[in-house]
Amino acid sequence: MSSVGRCTFNLLERTRPARPQNGGRPAPPAGDAPAVSRPQNGGRRSVLSALGLPVCPRPTGHPAPELPVIRTARGSRGTGSPSRCPTGGPAMELGRLEYLQALVTEFQVTDSPEAKEQVLANLANFAYDPKNYEYLRQLQVLDLFLDMLTEDNETLVEFAIGGLCNLCLDKTNKEYILEANGVEPIINCLSSPNEETVVSAVTTLMFLTTPQSRHQTTALPVVECMLRFSLSANRRLSNLATLFLEDYCSPPQVEEARNLSKHTALGIPLPKD
Repeated sequence: MSSVGRCTFNLLERTRPARPQNGGRPAPPAGDAPAVSRPQNGGRRSVLSALGLPVCPRPTGHPAPELPVIRTARGSRGTGSPSRCPTGGPAMELGRLEYLQALVTEFQVTDSPEAKEQVLANLANFAYDPKNYEYLRQLQVLDLFLDMLTEDNETLVEFAIGGLCNLCLDKTNKEYILEANGVEPIINCLSSPNEETVVSAVTTLMFLTTPQSRHQTTALPVVECMLRFSLSANRRLSNLATLFLEDYCSPPQVEEARNLSKHTALGIPLPKD
């Protein structure tokens, strides 16, 4: 990020939503807390290609953690093939909602920054699986991710924007984020000193772009920022910003932003007191 001026924005901070207050604590997640990963579906191939990566913008040696095995009268659910009920149908995935609820509660009750980071990393990775979308919406995890975008802890911000990036290709999740005024705090992440946060923010803005939201996701300051990123020596960032400019912005938008950048200091952070 040092090779290009950071983009700064003066956008209103969103009102933080209430979080669910439910009991229970989670069992320790399997394995180490993994880095936030992103789905490897076809909808993201152009973005991954721009990043020059075969799988995801941030490869990790740790896959998304598996849910613990849940014993029921009809069998067990965990890693491997799902158990089946006596009638031959797949067993109900009992325990998934309860486990995610326990993670959310653990995040709320712990005073340890490290524990919060680990729990948020796990929630972001569970956002990788479409099977969890409904549960995550029910537990207001989308609100939790949006809420964490304004935290001072850069690690929490990184995992939160990574979780949103995992979720926002789903139509329902996308509509929820847009209706919750989530674009503004996501745009603010473009000024983060954390490269992973910026990459996830740019990618998330791409996935949130619709005919109705385009005026927000490709606002003039955003386009001007992408022009700066496209000149970065950081190949991941420059390729992604170039893709944003070519696929999500019109030529007149790019030209207007280019002319603006010649006459303003937008994107250069103000000195700290």
